[in-house]
Amino acid sequence: MPTPESAAFLAKKPKVPPTFDGVDYNDSQRFKAAQDAILREQWVKSMMARLVREELAKCYYREGVNHLEKCGKLRERYFEALKESKVRGYYFQQQNYIPGVDNPTGQDLSAEGIAKPQDGNFATVTAEEAKKQGDSRL
Repeated sequence: MPTPESAAFLAKKPKVPPTFDGVDYNDSQRFKAAQDAILREQWVKSMMARLVREELAKCYYREGVNHLEKCGKLRERYFEALKESKVRGYYFQQQNYIPGVDNPTGQDLSAEGIAKPQDGNFATVTAEEAKKQGDSRL
């Protein structure tokens, strides 16, 4: 039977999704929490790939010459985990909005605004303002 999570663990557990959607860039606490959640999610994927790799190595050693037949599922799972296992950081996601990737819910947030650097700070610009300014990303 699993033990209940401790209060210290629950206090450190992120309360925000690993995305910058809906984060006010001037609110430093929520901004830092989003950065931490993104990095934590990337590290989890990296560690999952490491665990699958260790299991694959055990399978190769255990099965010997039959590893091509016996370890195929682990090998495919490891190749899928390798695609997402690199810790890339949050700067690209912080400065560039990619529809469908940064917003997994599928909502169109272009009308609500996008984050753009402006005089060293990030400011929210609506889609209409961006079109007036000649922004070709929308």
